[in-house]
Amino acid sequence: MALYEHVFIARQDLSNAQAEGLIEHLGQILKDNGGSVIGTEYWGLKTLAYKINKGRKGHYGFLRSDAPAPAVAEMERLARIHDDVMRVLTIRVDEHEEGPTAVIQAKNARDERPRRDRDDRPRRDRDN
Repeated sequence: MALYEHVFIARQDLSNAQAEGLIEHLGQILKDNGGSVIGTEYWGLKTLAYKINKGRKGHYGFLRSDAPAPAVAEMERLARIHDDVMRVLTIRVDEHEEGPTAVIQAKNARDERPRRDRDDRPRRDRDN
């Protein structure tokens, strides 16, 4: 079997739970067809570079899998038919990277930064 990475963009009017459920549903399709899901990530609601189906935002999901080609083809076919999925991208990789993806790492780094309150900024003196 081959290793794959899948990225999905779902409609913006879904809730976070529905978007995560959609990722699990697509992973289950792979499992039902003889593959295995190695990991899933929900990247969140992000602004798109251009409008897709009149929408400016989308829920991004990521899936790592080890599956035969017919299982991946069936999952992509069902994802393209699904009303909530706007785009699907599947890439075959030689090996999966360990740990979280760069998207999650950047999000975690952004969350861990110390925040300054507005009152901590130096004020400029006004002559008026």
